[in-house]
Amino acid sequence: MSQTPPPFRWNRITDELNPVDLKTDQPHSARIYDYYLGGKDNFPADREAAEQALTVVPNGRVAARQNRAFMHRATRHLAAEAGIRQFLDIGTGIPTSPNLHETAQAIAADTRVVYADNDPIVLAHARALLTGTAEGRLAYLDADLAEPERILNSSELRDTLDLTRPVALSLISVVHFLPDSADPYRLVRRYLDELPSGSYLALTHLTADFASDEIGRMAAVYGQRGVVVNPRPRAAVERFFDGLELVEPGVQAVSRWHPQDVDDEVTDAKVNMYGGLARKP
Repeated sequence: MSQTPPPFRWNRITDELNPVDLKTDQPHSARIYDYYLGGKDNFPADREAAEQALTVVPNGRVAARQNRAFMHRATRHLAAEAGIRQFLDIGTGIPTSPNLHETAQAIAADTRVVYADNDPIVLAHARALLTGTAEGRLAYLDADLAEPERILNSSELRDTLDLTRPVALSLISVVHFLPDSADPYRLVRRYLDELPSGSYLALTHLTADFASDEIGRMAAVYGQRGVVVNPRPRAAVERFFDGLELVEPGVQAVSRWHPQDVDDEVTDAKVNMYGGLARKP
């Protein structure tokens, strides 16, 4: 594995970036999600799209927060129970503390994380995102999930992660933005094929299983604003874990996966998101 680069490396990169077009007049899924979480890194177009979606799915904020909570619980399980010290998080989204690396490094300070996202506003926040422990390593890559070769062959990944040791691939609330025509199963498998035995897949995915009319209307609202969403049923979500060893209780509504607190008011029909964690044998 290569030596740790000078600590100023990422600051220098973000300082030298050319101005990026944030396309603030167009809603973006990451910024809509940020709005649901109560963040401030969103624009009128994002807020308008989010509020319109909330008229048909009033529990959108509940779903976003439960999805985020799943990511924290899965990351803690990976770091504390599975001993994972390397993460590849694709579809990172806008930094919302605690981030994945903050959660993992609180358990193991030497954890290494590579973040990848294709949203310019995430790139603009790279400096804040890449603040971790002195013992660990963090890198950020401006790339899309649908570009596996670019991500897997990048110097950011190869200089940060040791692909002879287990890696957790984190795909949180991102795969449902891939249409069937993109062959999402092949894409996810391409990443997993590059990772050694003992690696993990953590994945969440929107579903219409519990509130089909609401989710259908929400997908239509997003589509009208240029954001394509593809909710999938449980069996289709489980396909992403084919050949892997699912951690109990398997693929469940994210609020039911190792819950810390049981809230009877948080029903499956309010969450509408499946999540699962599985080990590559």
